[in-house]
Amino acid sequence: MESTTNTMVNGSDLDNNNAAGGGGVVDVYGEDFATEDQLITPWTVSVASGYTLLRDPRHNKGLAFTENERDAHYLRGLLPPALMNQELQEKRLMHNLRQYKVPLQRYVAMMDLQERNERLFYKLLIDNVEELLPVVYTPTVGEACQKYGSIFRRPQGLYISLKEKGKILEVLKNWPERNIQVIVVTDGERILGLGDLGCQGMGIPVGKLSLYTALGGLRPSACLPITIDVGTNNEQLLNDEFYIGLRQKRATGQEYAELLQEFMTAVKQNYGEKVLIQFEDFANHNAFELLSKYSSSHLVFNDDIQGTASVVLAGILSALKLVGGTLADQTFLFLGAGEAGTGIAELIALEMSKQTKAPIEEARKKIWLVDSKVQQLTFILIICLFNYYVSVYLRRVKTDVLNLLQGLIVSSRKESLQHFKKPWAHEHAPIKSLLDAVKAIKPTMLMGTSGVGKTFTKEVVEAMASFNEKPVIFALSNPTSQSECTAEEAYTWSKGQAIFASGSPFDPVEYNGKVFVPGQGNNAYIFPGLGLGLIISGAIRVRDEMLLAASEALAAQVTQEHFDKGLIYPPFTNIRKISAHIAAKVAAKAYDLGLASRLPRPKDLVSYAESCMYSPMYRSYR
Repeated sequence: MESTTNTMVNGSDLDNNNAAGGGGVVDVYGEDFATEDQLITPWTVSVASGYTLLRDPRHNKGLAFTENERDAHYLRGLLPPALMNQELQEKRLMHNLRQYKVPLQRYVAMMDLQERNERLFYKLLIDNVEELLPVVYTPTVGEACQKYGSIFRRPQGLYISLKEKGKILEVLKNWPERNIQVIVVTDGERILGLGDLGCQGMGIPVGKLSLYTALGGLRPSACLPITIDVGTNNEQLLNDEFYIGLRQKRATGQEYAELLQEFMTAVKQNYGEKVLIQFEDFANHNAFELLSKYSSSHLVFNDDIQGTASVVLAGILSALKLVGGTLADQTFLFLGAGEAGTGIAELIALEMSKQTKAPIEEARKKIWLVDSKVQQLTFILIICLFNYYVSVYLRRVKTDVLNLLQGLIVSSRKESLQHFKKPWAHEHAPIKSLLDAVKAIKPTMLMGTSGVGKTFTKEVVEAMASFNEKPVIFALSNPTSQSECTAEEAYTWSKGQAIFASGSPFDPVEYNGKVFVPGQGNNAYIFPGLGLGLIISGAIRVRDEMLLAASEALAAQVTQEHFDKGLIYPPFTNIRKISAHIAAKVAAKAYDLGLASRLPRPKDLVSYAESCMYSPMYRSYR
């Protein structure tokens, strides 16, 4: 096994694509290079057969086992006599899933399928991606995390808690797979827009890695979800008898830093230099620090900061085809100055600087941010909810309170700002409310990354439409309940003028006899292709130039046919093709920057990326 791995790393088989199967991971047993007509051996520790084979999700085919396979692997009597091919199994499962009226029931059914028949799970997800993506990821995964303790069945990843301090390397060795290429890790402190969910944030790494396989083609065995449990400050969870994590307040400071340092060191020691570590849903204060600290020593990527930025920039580049003008002609206003908001703003500034050849400091002057103290806001809203129990008043109260707590980031506030907000402090008189900021700045593009729902009010949208023929409005906060406005509100209040995108999906909207199809700035467009590109090139570091390349590659996939429908993102039905093109551009940039270790460079990176993708089709067994 070791010699096979070394062959791949050295790249001797790279040009004829025999080195890696599915996402650049060594195909030790030849499963992914076997055609459907070729026979393979269903290896586990030994050859799987009988009841063991039916309980092995990687090799189980259910009623799709042939007559010969049932004889050869002692399955007679363990299955009903009927034979059912993979297509018919898929049809039956989709029929069953559509009977569920509650999204969480669909989520649980999909997770059960993943645990008993891995290939059928991914076949289902790939073939029905637009329908099932909201089930296995946002918005349903948010509710799944909130209720993870109640729906927990079996571990789907590694749990590393403060109890394991000093022996994290041993814990990593407990995971049965050795050839890990991608790790998605969270500490559960800022799950989507839902706050601190502690250990129950595991649903996020599990969901992300399902998409790495389905959308980016990485082998499931190469993906490792990890939750780092340092406690939770969520009193509701601490008092929940079904909570599955540590029942203590969050560790901070040196204790937290030492645990993360041990984790990062152990990962590199156990899996090598080229394992991709994706930070997911860390709170702002830790997210920026971890990315800054480890980006020079590890292959790390923060999807909330960098992935969100890349997919939003792609949407902006596409929107320019509808709005007209260049990126430098636009003025941006963000509601929300956390990791997502500042990450997007910085990538926009980098692309603007690249296009105009101007210093990045000049590009930043076109971008304005309004911040809001969300934690204080949440506390005050709870009080408001108690005092104003009648729901008709809630929206007005929420808006009034928000206006008191937020403000335009200006130079006079610089001393009190967190370090990551300081580059966005421009010369301007202080402004408290978002509406006043919109009227004063007159942005062409309004970005919502606040994590607070219903903050793009009718007055704000109408103001945007009053001085823009086609105002660009991105309500990016997840899940749907936290979106700054809905698609219907954006189109209705702007009288059909808005170019709208959101973080979570919205249905098409009919206004004045015209159907508007809202875009979804979903990170799933970017991170699977980005990860695949890093892996097939053997990249050792992530750089901003790779993120810009990913954005440009995604924007290039939007055709005139899509623009005619008002789309600024391509349909998810072509996501594997899109991911291959993104992977090729990212890999090309890695080679250009001298950060790729897989040599020689393939002549056709798109074809090579496609050839490395995992196939969920059943294999035939000896």
